[in-house]
This record gives sequence, structure tokens and C-alpha cells, in this order.
Amino acid sequence: MKIRKALIPAAGFGTRFLPATKSQPKEMLSVVDKPLIQYGVEEAVQSGIENIGIVISRGKSSIEDYFDRSPELEQFLEEKGKTDLLEQVRGIAGLAEFCYIRQKKALGLGHAILMGESYIGQEPFAVLLPDDIFDCPTPCTKQLIDAYSELGASIIVLGRVDEEGTKKYGIVKPKQISERVFQIEDMIEKPGPERAFSDLGILGRYVFHPDIFEAIKKTGPDKGGEIQITDAIKILLETKPVYGYLFEGKRYDAGDKLGFLEASIDLALKRPEFGQKLREYLKSHS
Repeated sequence: MKIRKALIPAAGFGTRFLPATKSQPKEMLSVVDKPLIQYGVEEAVQSGIENIGIVISRGKSSIEDYFDRSPELEQFLEEKGKTDLLEQVRGIAGLAEFCYIRQKKALGLGHAILMGESYIGQEPFAVLLPDDIFDCPTPCTKQLIDAYSELGASIIVLGRVDEEGTKKYGIVKPKQISERVFQIEDMIEKPGPERAFSDLGILGRYVFHPDIFEAIKKTGPDKGGEIQITDAIKILLETKPVYGYLFEGKRYDAGDKLGFLEASIDLALKRPEFGQKLREYLKSHS
């Protein structure tokens, strides 16, 4: 079954980027010249997804405005003859069909995904966390979708992490099936190096069979009162196989200040209009 829909959870407060996120969503912070969330949207579209549900909360209306038409701006650009910018602005609204789903209270990633149940219906879907920017030869979500087509079961993106990463990400207990595919036997959220099953962390991209919704409903809140998607996947594992896919490419944790800076620099260096000048600037200040 073709995967047509994706969910992008974007309802959090973005506290790691305060004070910048006091009055604007973290997802709208600019990486080079595009807001963070646009990288995830473009990845989904390049992976063949046509419909994107964005889970938002109070104060996130600028996300809705960004992916809508802007007649006044378009008219201004047209009158000034700025055709290249006009095409870019018009293209944003045409990337996909967008739906906005309100999460009234931030109760964890599992709860945010559950908010999209009526939008998704009974079909497989992707989840993309906007904090993560993937720079891959084949879009990361497309890699997952291709693996899902072969396996027919929920599958998540895995990446190698260091000891510090075991404190930041969910870690899986893997059974290797092929070079990049692992069957997941267990997982634990942010265990630290002493309790980690492996060095394979869960890195912000998922393709779920719709039975994940029932698993989330059975998932109790953690000590912080949040419903974790890792706990829901563990419940799903009791009755269904779940796989992990070791993606090919590079990933930036742009929800972290250092990762955000690394993404901004690396992606800017790839831009033909100013990449070489930036490279020379960096060399002169090294």
C-alpha cells in the first residue's frame, strides 16, 4: 500500500532555544534560508508523500501561515519583477496538502502521534521529527518506505551513537537481518551507556502500520507524565514485529544548539552562490 501521509509533531515549547523561541516556534528558526520544519516537509515530499499533518499547539500559527499562500507578498514580488523569489514563495504552499492538528497539552511524542489517528485512518504513515535534518543520497524517509514495502511491518530509523548519545536517544536491542535491517527485540528510552542494549539509537524517522495507535492507547505515562513512543513500540512488539533501518547519509540534531550550527554551516557550504566564500572565511578564522 502506497504511503501517502505523514505526521510532523511540532507542538513543543522549544525550551532548548530560549529566549529565541519565546515568541516564535522553534520549527520556524532558519537554517541557512529555510525554516527548520521545511527540511522535513521537503524530505517527505521527495519520498512520495502527498499529505502532511502537522501537530501544533497554541502559538504556532506562523507555521500554518508559512505553508499557505501569501497574495500580498506574491503581488509585491511580481510587481518588482522578482520572478525567482516569486516561484519559491508560491512553491512552498504547493509542496503538499497540509492539515493542522491541535494538541492542547504537550504529553509526549506518543500522544502527539495519537492526535493524528483520525487524520491518518487505517493506512501506513510516516512520522518525521522536525528537529532532525537528514542529508542523504536517497531521502531518509524514502529509505524507510522502501524497507517497509519489503517487510510489511513498522520500521524506524537507526543510527550509530556514542556514549553521550545513549543519554539522549532511545536505544534498541537489535537482531541483524541484513546489512542495514534489524529486527528489534527490545528498546529503552535514554538509558545511558551502562544500561544501553547497543550503540543503535532511534533517530527521528518512523514508518508505522496503523496498529501503532492501539499500542499508544495502551501506553501509560512515564515519570514525567508523558506518553513515550518507545514505550508504545515495546507494547506493539508483544504481538507484531518491528524493524530498524540503519540509514545511509548524514543526520544533524538541529534541536540542539551545536547540531543546529553544524547543520547551518555544512548546508551553507554546499550552496554554490556562497559556499566557497564561506569556506574561505572559515579557513581564515581557524
